[in-house]
Parts: sequence; structure tokens; C-alpha cells
Amino acid sequence: MKIISIVGARPQFIKLAPISRELKKHKNVVHKIIHTGQHYDEKMSGSFFEELEIPEPDYNLLVGSGTHAEQTGKALEGIEKILIEESPHHVIVFGDTNATLSGVLAASKIHIPISHIEAGLRSYNLKMPEEINRLIADRLSTYLFCPNEESIRNLAKEGVHQGVFNVGDVMVDQIEYIKKLSGKDIPKQPYIFMTLHRQETGNSLNMLNPIFLELNKISEKIPIVFPAHPRIKKLIESSHIQFSENFNLVDPLGYLDSINFIKNAECIITDSGGIQKEAYILKIPCITLRTETEWTDTLQEGWNTLVFFNLEKFREAFRLALGFDRKKPQINFYGDGHASEKIIRKILNS
Repeated sequence: MKIISIVGARPQFIKLAPISRELKKHKNVVHKIIHTGQHYDEKMSGSFFEELEIPEPDYNLLVGSGTHAEQTGKALEGIEKILIEESPHHVIVFGDTNATLSGVLAASKIHIPISHIEAGLRSYNLKMPEEINRLIADRLSTYLFCPNEESIRNLAKEGVHQGVFNVGDVMVDQIEYIKKLSGKDIPKQPYIFMTLHRQETGNSLNMLNPIFLELNKISEKIPIVFPAHPRIKKLIESSHIQFSENFNLVDPLGYLDSINFIKNAECIITDSGGIQKEAYILKIPCITLRTETEWTDTLQEGWNTLVFFNLEKFREAFRLALGFDRKKPQINFYGDGHASEKIIRKILNS
């Protein structure tokens, strides 16, 4: 059996890792990887494959940056050629990027069965490109592997019931796998860990500046570690804010180091969907600079708070996060750490 996985961005590499490990156990399976090259910086892409123990991609389309149409069109053309040449039995796509959209369009039009891992997520905000990609991926995929019950309910509202499975979240598999590994040294004193990368965040710099000024004040009392996405870093530098020496703007981190910083932080500040969930799994309070989240489970019991760019809400959320009781009972929404095993079993038995 030949299976092709399609990835293009850092969050997808993380989800691919446990799937790749599981497929290696099956000697009768040929597994090939297409990397669209949406994340093309070595720190954002190349080193991740080595660190996550994923084989080097069999194909790299080198799509790079560009408009959504440019990325999707280039990837679609490249993926279609490869799928026709390789003629796989099954295609796996992950999450909600343009690589996912291109993958499902290419595979569905030449009638190759598709599995969508992390299916059923909804923000109900069609201004988000990711939401459009999710909707299309879920409509075109053969198997919809959902990470939680909320995703099952979202699909049911849309009348989608066939081929839907709650297998848990592959990121739980990955976190359990690397928990015992050691990353780079972290600060010995308390610190805040922060990430920002979304396009809409960058487009809201005027609203983001008051938050940065507030964070600058906070960093004088408690250090902030901020591995900045290249897009956001350029915007910050253009804002001409004089940050304190405790506001640590660093290069993007590898996955192991990122998890190490998350699990030891006092709280997380982010606009990332994946990091909201990682913070929840690792029992770290999170503040999310967005108006909505596809991971609504994380909002329960105050583990995650949405503030967008409202300064007063941010101040209150930050105060609560620092005083949050991490020992309080937490509901397990995301499975038992065996999601990849369940996914591959289903695909191979199809």
C-alpha cells in the first residue's frame, strides 16, 4: 500500500511526526511525503524534520510565500503531477493550511481517497483563510479524523456523519513522546512565553502596539521570551518601540525547545491554535490574542482566555493567569495518546 502525506507548514510537521512513526511499523506500506515549501526558512522548516525524526520529504515544491491564490495554485499544480505519477492508494492531509487545501483539491479530482487529520474544527469566522480551508477539506475527505467531541458536533451540524471518527489528537501523541527529552536551557526565574504569527495579527499593528507597550512594562518585572515569526518581527522593528532588556525577542525555536519553554512558563500569550492546545495539554494558563478559537474546549475553567487587542481585558486576563491554580482538575478532551495508531489502523483496513 502506498500512502502520501502532504504538509507545508510547521504545525503540520508536528502532526506528521507520530503518523510517520506509526507507518514505519508496517513493512508493507510505502510512505512518501510531499512538502509544499510554504514554510521555507530553515528555522521554520528544515531543522524540524531532523528534530522530529521525520524522513526528508520525497518532494519539495518550494512554493514559498505569496498570496493565497499563488500558494494554492502552485501547490495544486505540483501535487497533481506527483499524485498522477505516484498513483498512491491514499492521501493524508493535516489541519488547515493552503497545503491542505491544495492536497484535497488535487487528490479528490483524480479520485484518490483522502484522510483529513484534525477534521471538524470551526472558528465560524469566514474571514480566516484557515476556516475556508477546513470547510473544503472536510467536504472532500473520505475519512475525517477528529481530535475531540466538539469537532464531531461541528460536523454533525453541517450534516456530515459518514467517515467521521473521534480518535483523539495526534499532538497528544507527540507531546507524550517528547516529554522526557531535554531541550535547550530555559530561564531559571519565572518568565512568560509568547508567540504571534497570524496574518491578521500583523495586519492589526495599530491595535497591537498598546499590547506591546503593556508587555514592555510587564517585562520589567517578569521576563518575556518571544520567538518571533519573521513577518511579525519585521512589524515590531518598524514600530520603533524601545523594549526592555527583559523582553527577549529571539529566533524561531525548534519543537522540542518550544515545548520545553511552554511547560515551564508562568503563562502563554499567543495567537496560535496549536499552542493554545499545547498549553492546555501541559496545564499552563494561556492568553489568546484573537476574537475566537477553534479550540473552544480550552476556554473551560479559565485555562485559556480570549482577549483580542482589548487592553483592559488583557490586563485582567494576565492578572488571572499569574494567579491561576494549575493543580485544579482538568478535563481530558484530546484522547489517550494513541490517535496515530487508530488513524493508521483505519486507513490500512479500508
